[in-house]
Amino acid sequence: MNKVTKGLLKALLFPVFWRYVSMPGKSFKGRPGAFTNDETSLQAGLRKHIEALSATIGIRHHNLGETLSASAAYIVSSFEELGFKPRLERFEFDGVPMHNVEVIIPGRNRASEWVVIGAHYDTVPTTPGADDNASGVAALLELARILKDTQPDCTICLVAYANEEHNGGTWEQMGSYAHARGLKEKGTNVKGMISLEMLGYFDEAEGSQKYPFPFNLFYPTRGNFIGFVGNTASAKFVRHCLATFRKSARVPSEAVAAPEKFRDIARSDHWAFWRHGYPAFMVTDTSNFRNPHVHLMSDTVDTLDFQSMTMVVKGIEAVVRDLANPQ
Repeated sequence: MNKVTKGLLKALLFPVFWRYVSMPGKSFKGRPGAFTNDETSLQAGLRKHIEALSATIGIRHHNLGETLSASAAYIVSSFEELGFKPRLERFEFDGVPMHNVEVIIPGRNRASEWVVIGAHYDTVPTTPGADDNASGVAALLELARILKDTQPDCTICLVAYANEEHNGGTWEQMGSYAHARGLKEKGTNVKGMISLEMLGYFDEAEGSQKYPFPFNLFYPTRGNFIGFVGNTASAKFVRHCLATFRKSARVPSEAVAAPEKFRDIARSDHWAFWRHGYPAFMVTDTSNFRNPHVHLMSDTVDTLDFQSMTMVVKGIEAVVRDLANPQ
């Protein structure tokens, strides 16, 4: 598509799509600058967890020996080292028992209001999954470390999910669906859920970022940003969180809150929360629309940009703190 055609299509479609793509705040521009000591420690922690999951354990799939349970055991151990007492939520897929791993930071004044942060730890059987999704789990574990001694007003729930890839099953067989269903059955007031889905692959090259039509008309063509992706029912939640993120994050960011008929916006654990009436979105480097290693053996730790990923997690930290301590 040449520039003239793209410009004409954008002008024609913008009156319809502005409500989905127009977002508050300004995306970060420039260089992130020198790391603080805390950011250096965060980067080291992210690398440690991704190496453990993607290199030491490797492919995390229920048909490959004990790799899925080894991943769950690593996550449990990591939480326990921080002083948490993880809860294992059991469910079955294809006759195989699986577990979500959940920890809670209880709220002081508004404990009945929950903020849920989740990431899946399984992979398809053809990848060690450094970006997809050891990066999301690493961010989850580092957020647990950073937030563990806080005393939020609202309850923070951090949970690692099995079977997001659902490997031939239906979306209702994802671990996140079991978790969201359980919360709904208990009457839990979930203010919002954030799915951490591939946070580590960035590319400054022109043309490195792709999109399905018509979103290719409205977003940058360099894959150097992190995306917030939600549905129209979650638009207020998406916009609030993006505005908070952009106030502090030293990494570019984009967002969309679109109708669910655009199926690509649903491709992670946030979908399960939509099905149970909760606002939710995923934070993502956009998966196969940028990263050429998705679901391949080449999705390894050496392909990741840890500087950008660290800045993303710092921004998410600010978002979680804001949600858990409403003014």
